[in-house]
Amino acid sequence: MSTLNNGNSGLSALIKAARAQGDGALPVDKWHPKHCGHMDMVIRKDGSWWHEGTCITRAPLVKLFARVLRKDEDGETYLVTPVEKIHINVECAHFLAVRVDIEGSSKNQRLFFTTNMDEVIEVGAEHPLSVETDPVSLEPTPLVRVRGRLDALIIRSVFYELVEHAFEIDNQLGIYAGGIFFPLGPKGIHDV
Repeated sequence: MSTLNNGNSGLSALIKAARAQGDGALPVDKWHPKHCGHMDMVIRKDGSWWHEGTCITRAPLVKLFARVLRKDEDGETYLVTPVEKIHINVECAHFLAVRVDIEGSSKNQRLFFTTNMDEVIEVGAEHPLSVETDPVSLEPTPLVRVRGRLDALIIRSVFYELVEHAFEIDNQLGIYAGGIFFPLGPKGIHDV
């Protein structure tokens, strides 16, 4: 696997290219630049971003990177601008879902998640909710699709809030959003 030469100049070039795109949603799925290698950048499970072993603490910089984030069909995550595509590592999910707002009730309820990047996503067919369950520990990993193939990990307190609004149908615990029933784990897991 190749790496960017001189990580700091590569990072500087990426920042400059991302800033040049201006504000608002970016069409990263329509950009097809040349793959430029791998950057020592990691999005950790706790939502923190790390570059070369140092936590990036400047929120505007993290939000800038988040705007040019893309997960491709190969399952890998990249920072993408119109001129370069750089592979980064993701431990669990790309974002955190740090808040849920619930409107309505029962089958008619609507769920709105707010991410740690201040994006608001309404759960539904385009933004599904899923829960992966570890087969050994039975620990849930609840996710909501943010955009493209990018997911947000639903933090524990927010997941518990979802469980409070859950329904049981045929021994399956789940929650309705936009008229769709989303399971909160495998059948019968809530009985364990």
